[in-house]
Amino acid sequence: METNKQAKKNENLLISIVFNIVIPVLILSKFTTEDRLGPIWGLVVALLFPISFFFYDYFKQKKTNFISIIGFVSILLTGVIGIFEFPSEWLAYKEAAVPLLIGVAVLISLKTPFPLVKKLLYQEEILDVEEINRILKEKNKEVELEKVLKNTTYMLAASFLLSAILNFVLAKILIKSPTGTEAFAQELADMTMYSYVVIALPSTCVMMIALWYLFKQLKKLTGLETEKLFAKHLQEQMNEQ
Repeated sequence: METNKQAKKNENLLISIVFNIVIPVLILSKFTTEDRLGPIWGLVVALLFPISFFFYDYFKQKKTNFISIIGFVSILLTGVIGIFEFPSEWLAYKEAAVPLLIGVAVLISLKTPFPLVKKLLYQEEILDVEEINRILKEKNKEVELEKVLKNTTYMLAASFLLSAILNFVLAKILIKSPTGTEAFAQELADMTMYSYVVIALPSTCVMMIALWYLFKQLKKLTGLETEKLFAKHLQEQMNEQ
């Protein structure tokens, strides 16, 4: 049986999918004809939903993160390109630039006191970080942990690079019409819909490999069983099922 926290997370995921994918795709597909909203206002209304969800989630969670901000900027840039009718080719470069920027930031963060891998994977929502750090300190294996996190960072960066390449190719294949037209809105809807299969799935697979590597190495370094590496609330959910 799911805990209230897990049910809430599932509900948030559903809301996110509806606001970021389902509603924008429906509006761009069905309401951008001249006898309805038209291509420009259709694009504006479609983009209002993911933008509204960003602010809703921000004020609800009272925090945001680097990737959420980049995603928000990406949505705004899509709107600027479409509304001001810049060349449609710009969209392909924008689609590639966003994940590439994240990947570069992940790599650069290795040189800072706040590596992004700790925000994305090695974090308290997923792992029992406090217990893992305690054991590694006792075993004097903190240097080995840093090496593992560095390798995991490279894998994460590779997932964003793959996303950038796939984003660019998909945009080049699907976006053919000038911005500000009904055809462009339809192509943008298709790209939004297909991107979550063509792009998100392969990139998620690479990220899951990175997570698997992290768990495998942490298990070796700490001596803990895999389920004991998970955060306490995740362990409780696994025990209830």
